[in-house]
Amino acid sequence: MTPPDLDDAWRLTHLGRLMGDALRRFDARVLQLMARNVEVPLALSNLAARDQVSAAHIHITRHLSLSGDRLTDLAARAGMSKQAMASLVDQCIAWGLVERGSDPLDARARRVCFTPTGLAWLQAFRDAVTQAETEFRAEVGDAVAAVVSIGLETYGSSGTQ
Repeated sequence: MTPPDLDDAWRLTHLGRLMGDALRRFDARVLQLMARNVEVPLALSNLAARDQVSAAHIHITRHLSLSGDRLTDLAARAGMSKQAMASLVDQCIAWGLVERGSDPLDARARRVCFTPTGLAWLQAFRDAVTQAETEFRAEVGDAVAAVVSIGLETYGSSGTQ
């Protein structure tokens, strides 16, 4: 039984919850736009349309540098375990988005790099993010969008306290 003086509404409206809800909505819209993009290879577009590509897969798109990365660096940048990132990389290899290659700086290491298909996917991701941001600005207004962007950039770059 819930104590009568315990207010539960705060769990739905605190800043972390609101940011999480907004991120899920934004990522879902990006994937929806990518599924409709004729420049995305058909097989990948079909995966996105059938919800086979998730926000987790977007981590690779967001965090893999154009020159490629070692798996451990990619996982750290995405805030994921090496094992979880390895699983995502394996899926993306199967889809033709990325490949593992040798690391010119360390013969024992492997680098994850975009394939030409992956670079087309990355461009589609960029186009979808641009469209989703435009829609966000239209919904909340340019002034609010600017404040949100500046606030999130400041908060995200300031690290932990």
